[in-house]
Amino acid sequence: MHRVVVLALDGVYPFELGIPQRVFGTAGGRYEVVTCSADGHPVRTTSDYAIAVSHGPEALETADTVVIPPSAVTEAADVAGALARIRPGTRLVSICTGSFVLASSGLLDDRPATTHWIEADRFRRRFPRVRLDPNVLFVDDGDVLTSAGAASGLDVCLHLVREDHGSEVANQVARACVVPAWRDGGQAQYIERPVPEPSAESTAPARSWALAHLHLPLTLAELAERAQMSGRTFARRFQREVGVSPGRWLIQQRVERARHLLESSDLSVDHIAREVGFATAASLRQHLHATLGVSPLAYRRTFRGAAQGAAHGAAG
Repeated sequence: MHRVVVLALDGVYPFELGIPQRVFGTAGGRYEVVTCSADGHPVRTTSDYAIAVSHGPEALETADTVVIPPSAVTEAADVAGALARIRPGTRLVSICTGSFVLASSGLLDDRPATTHWIEADRFRRRFPRVRLDPNVLFVDDGDVLTSAGAASGLDVCLHLVREDHGSEVANQVARACVVPAWRDGGQAQYIERPVPEPSAESTAPARSWALAHLHLPLTLAELAERAQMSGRTFARRFQREVGVSPGRWLIQQRVERARHLLESSDLSVDHIAREVGFATAASLRQHLHATLGVSPLAYRRTFRGAAQGAAHGAAG
């Protein structure tokens, strides 16, 4: 069983502290989630109570994944002894300003990362070697993942379930938690900006229609017409609402739908390409490789192998 250890530091935010248990603990027994402190003592929270955890820093030695929620502690020096217990190769995940702890330990040097957009300027000043992108909900850089504020911790944990066990399991977890399995766009949609005029129409209906018709060769002009806007107005409003361009969003949705079909069906790659709206199987291969770094067949083998292994383990 994959062991997730959540490191609760002094001044931890209770909401984010509970996210790993809520998500991984809902994945049908595929993960064991434990919480530890840096010294084995109770931990203060940002609310009017403290938390008595059952484990000290020794739990980090057995972790397959370590999650660091946001807290008042932002320096690795404050928890250096605890971090030193983490085995090489352990997957590291930060939620919100937990990224400060990773960055101050040098673990994010020369790597892409994110943090809460409010803290982006301070983060850049302190850690100029980190390739910060404050406009995304999370960054997956393989063995190190960083996420933005609060609820993006749900996004990154669901993403890990999807990577580990496939979209169907992640979707089941999302339904149980009553949250979206995947949120479009990034932090740009949460940054304060002038409120659009009340008469402004949303691109949401056009997006919903597009999701139901991904197999069609959709164009910007067609989507704009659905929204009863000019192409330029639609593209501008779409970017403002979603955080990416219409074309980029369509590719993301088609890749996500293709992933689901690769995991859950025996359809050929050519058939799947047509189902999700890519003109050719070669186009599907190109976009899947650009997104995940693997071919459709390799992706299918990975999840079929994981599913078969889980079934054999259950039978045994």
